This record gives sequence, C-alpha cells and structure tokens, in this order.
Amino acid sequence: MNDQQKNERDSGARDREIRAALDQHWAASDTNDFETEHLIYQEDAVLDYPQSGERTRGRSNIQGQRASQPSKKRFTVRRIIGSGDLWVTELILTYDGKPTYTVSIMEFKGVKVARETQYFADPFVAPAFRAQWVERMDP
Repeated sequence: MNDQQKNERDSGARDREIRAALDQHWAASDTNDFETEHLIYQEDAVLDYPQSGERTRGRSNIQGQRASQPSKKRFTVRRIIGSGDLWVTELILTYDGKPTYTVSIMEFKGVKVARETQYFADPFVAPAFRAQWVERMDP
C-alpha cells in the first residue's frame, strides 16, 4: 500500500468516526442528554451565534448555556455533509413547537469540534408569484 492509499484509508476511517460522533451528538441533543451531547467538543471549543452576536468559549460554557434553555427543544436532522475538518448539519430545531431551520457548521481538530457556527432562520410563507416555477417541499 502506498502513502496515498494509506492516507485515503486513514481519512475515510476518521470521517466515519466523526460521522458517528455527529449522529450521537444530534440524537443526544434531541433527548436533552447534555452530557453525551457535549462529548463532541474540545475543552476549548468556541460556539458562535452570528445573528445574536454571541460567542461561547469552552465546552463547559457551551453545555451550561444549552442546559439552561427553558424551552422544550426537538432536533430533526435533515442532512449531514462533510469530510475532513469541515462538517455541515442542516436541521430543524423546534422550540416549544415552533420550527426554526438551522445550519450548524462544525470545524474539527482531530475528531473533536474546535469551532461551531450556527445560523437560524424562521419559516415564511411562499409568495404566490413563484408558484408556477416551484414545487412545494414537505417541512
């Protein structure tokens, strides 16, 4: 086996490990298992919410601010794409029955998240003028 084949094998194994960690993370998020949910982060991870202008530094602070959220939360993953150090999860985050379309961008060092940025968007009514060009998607 040459070096390129070994690197491809190793990166494939790492990608599978990260994907399993992401699946575990989002499943734990959905059940409010805050311990398991935060295993994916490095101790010094950074979480950014650009829309509110907030940055949370450190896994314990990320876990603390999420665990203190008073709303009932549900997470429905629509898709996860990525490889190497960059992974994106598209999901619906529902707070007290109100859905918010969410994108989570996670940057990994090794198999742990070093930085995450999350964007949130509320659903909106489709304008009638586009109806002839589009099809309706299930929410």
